Amino acid sequence: MPAISQRMHLVLLTAWTVLWFAVVEPHGGFSWHYLRSGGELIYQGTSGDGTGGLNLYAHHPELQMGPLSFLTAGLFNPFPEATGQLLAAALMSLLGLVIVVLAGRSAAHHFLGTGTNHQRLRQRVLIAGLAFIPMWIEVAVRFGHLDDVLALFFTALAVRAVTRGNAALTGVFLALAMDSKPTALAFVPLLLALPREKWLRAGLWCAALVALAWLPFFIGDSQSFAAAKFAIPNHPASALRWLGVGDPETPGWDRPAQAALGLALGSIAVWRGRWAAVVLLGANARIVLDPSVYTYYTASVLLGTLLWDVIGQRRLVPWWSWLALLTLYGSVFAVPDDAARGLIRLAFVAVSTAYVLLWPVRERGREGRRGRRRPPAREDEGPAQVHGTGATPWAGPPAAR
Repeated sequence: MPAISQRMHLVLLTAWTVLWFAVVEPHGGFSWHYLRSGGELIYQGTSGDGTGGLNLYAHHPELQMGPLSFLTAGLFNPFPEATGQLLAAALMSLLGLVIVVLAGRSAAHHFLGTGTNHQRLRQRVLIAGLAFIPMWIEVAVRFGHLDDVLALFFTALAVRAVTRGNAALTGVFLALAMDSKPTALAFVPLLLALPREKWLRAGLWCAALVALAWLPFFIGDSQSFAAAKFAIPNHPASALRWLGVGDPETPGWDRPAQAALGLALGSIAVWRGRWAAVVLLGANARIVLDPSVYTYYTASVLLGTLLWDVIGQRRLVPWWSWLALLTLYGSVFAVPDDAARGLIRLAFVAVSTAYVLLWPVRERGREGRRGRRRPPAREDEGPAQVHGTGATPWAGPPAAR
């Protein structure tokens, strides 16, 4: 593959994003009304009919987004509905580009001093990003799920903080992800990727900000717990059906099991020295146990494969990102049978989980063997340098470092 500059890298990804935005936006915003309604309710306070403010989740358990998502969505409410939706979709699309850049910079910082060829790394990020963007537009534009967008964006920021060894920011960003969408709880094992002496500080920051966002609702109205029991239909194409769960709606144990499985798999990944797989494993836990099969769920999987492809391994071709796109998204259009699609979802989860946890990973430089990893960079390093060249690792020349 020919050498590409940082500018050309960004131009290609931007053009790809704009193309998908233009194709999807005219028919987008499928779920934006939930965010718009929640944004109106959360700013009501004691005014209105009493179902807003801190009573939001007690009276509207169908609004399964986090308070930070509603607070953000409410910023678009002063605009006409169509204009607000368009502006929100544009902003969410832009965040997808930022995530790809964050993934690349996180990888460059992680591999600093290991002899990594950063031109090849940039190519890897570009190829994985081309798979990531279509699914990002699906969640950001077609469905308008600001909660998923914010949760994944803050998770990408948390990964960046991990690679820099910043405990406070890792905890803060993971908390903001959970404050945007509760399913981000599955990404908490990223805290364990920090040096052991930083776990407490990161955990305290995370717990404090989660409590600050959520506790007022549960203290203000004890019926807010009803939101945790909200059930959706168990779709025939879900992997849950293949696991023998024939309940017509979400079983009571399902949501806790999703969180527990994601936390367990992520913790094992960190113990195995493969913390870059935490997001993929957390997303896998969600889609394998979720009763629904909305295509926007796949965006979290694609963020997971993006991080794994650029940080967890060094192959030039990030084939996990494209495999996820083709099997999970492509099968929606190419496979008409519900049961077959459910089997494909289950197979992807099983194979990708086994691969990232068990398949031998080629390690070089300062990276350790099983259960060990190169410590994240110090917080006081400043702009990363590559062998005294003064170039940042994300924009260096194509020569191998």
